[in-house]
Amino acid sequence: MKDIGHHITANCLAIAQIEIQMDEMAWEGYDDATFSAIQIAVELAVKNASTTLPGVHLVSFDAIELSQERMENTLIYQLHLKAVHKTSIDTQALYGIAVAGVSLKQLVGSKGQLNMGAPKIVKSKNPYITDKRMYPRGLTAAVVVCSDSISDGSKSDAAGKAIIAELENYQITVNHYGVIPDEKDIISQSALDLSKEHHLLIFTGGTGLSFRDVTPEALEPLIQRRIPGIEEAIRSYGQRRVPYAMLSRSLVGTIGNCLVMALPGSTNGARESMQAVFPHVLHVFKILRGQTQH
Repeated sequence: MKDIGHHITANCLAIAQIEIQMDEMAWEGYDDATFSAIQIAVELAVKNASTTLPGVHLVSFDAIELSQERMENTLIYQLHLKAVHKTSIDTQALYGIAVAGVSLKQLVGSKGQLNMGAPKIVKSKNPYITDKRMYPRGLTAAVVVCSDSISDGSKSDAAGKAIIAELENYQITVNHYGVIPDEKDIISQSALDLSKEHHLLIFTGGTGLSFRDVTPEALEPLIQRRIPGIEEAIRSYGQRRVPYAMLSRSLVGTIGNCLVMALPGSTNGARESMQAVFPHVLHVFKILRGQTQH
């Protein structure tokens, strides 16, 4: 089973359809009671798909609705599924609509002739299917590690490299990577310089509560527009995984048209902070004034 532990939850939708041609004898054996039995079979199939089909995750569905329509001698079933989930629910929809067809065959097939078409998805909404509109092309990023121990060479960096790896997943060019000490003036100057040349500037480290953690203090006076929703999303995502995430002082906002993010210095903290808001945070570049639209 695919690991989706790092995914966020979002509204998911799947509509599946199957068309069944029936002769007059089959139609005579089809009534409201038959449709009710098929509805029950479909609901049971959808809810239990994770116990029947390999690789399918358990889902708590908000809606399982089977509708029917007759067009001449063709019966059309449509199955609407809705859920707040971490990945696609298309498989469950296809499974459910297939069960509708098979159940119909079982209930009225002995009374007449049925010809079933292939189950198909007619509409799908999945937050993890790439939406080209969400990924502006040509974005550049700078990643800066704020750490006394890494800057003096006594420790190696992993958090900054984890951030770079996440950025590369979304075709964002990282053309600056640097390490600086936990010095307020140095952090501030780095932000001023790098924000002029990049769309995205990410600092990692210095967001905790020790006396040397000064990244938020260095950046806050420079931030022109704070974006608390992104900060809340990062902490909420982390808190569901590590109970100490609430102690992080991650900060996000804009300097000009540059999105600036101050993330935790631990490797997992940095990586999970990225996973909490990417790729959806990239929509900000469709909003920022002056950003080239593609």
